[in-house]
Amino acid sequence: MKKLLLTILIIGMLGFLAYWATEKSQIVEKVPEYEEQVKSYNHIQNGDIIFQTSLSSQSEAIQLATDSKYSHMGIIYENDNKWYVFEAVQPVKLTPLEEWISRGENGHYVIKRLRNSEALTAPVIEKMKLAGEKFKGKSYDLYFEWSDERIYCSELVWKIYKEAANIEIGQLEQLSDFDLSSDLVKGKMEERYRDKIPIAEKVISPAAMFNSDKLITVEKN
Repeated sequence: MKKLLLTILIIGMLGFLAYWATEKSQIVEKVPEYEEQVKSYNHIQNGDIIFQTSLSSQSEAIQLATDSKYSHMGIIYENDNKWYVFEAVQPVKLTPLEEWISRGENGHYVIKRLRNSEALTAPVIEKMKLAGEKFKGKSYDLYFEWSDERIYCSELVWKIYKEAANIEIGQLEQLSDFDLSSDLVKGKMEERYRDKIPIAEKVISPAAMFNSDKLITVEKN
């Protein structure tokens, strides 16, 4: 009887040890994944540019016209130890980074940085923030006009970099340079402009900035 009880006790202890070892291995497996997320945030720097595929009604039209999956973007800043995206939506504002990412298609994003990132010194970053203040609260520009009265996402980022750092990211184009042939794009153009499409209007697209050789990719999911 004593031998039977001893055997049961030993089997029970071995079973517990096996269970504990399995749980420990699962915890160890999760640690690298968590560390990778933390590492991701550690890669971010003030002035980084983040891209996503917007879920807005005009996103697909922008993708078709510019031959790019990315239709929205903003500048990343740190305030009070938290990361934000300065973006042109309705209205122009700072949005918490996690909230910004969650708004995009499948939470996907790409973060890019100036290849010559040494140019973004602390004083330059402050100048960038100051340059953006004049746009804060302004309405989103549905007509993609090259003015400061209303402003769209890539225009906001381009103008801030140009004014504060004297850096032009991406080639300026005209509406006529885009692919306006799809029915969806034609429909959006007619909806916005009727029969007065400003094909000579100066434009900077998210695609032009995304593909700029002045930027390098530092993070994507």
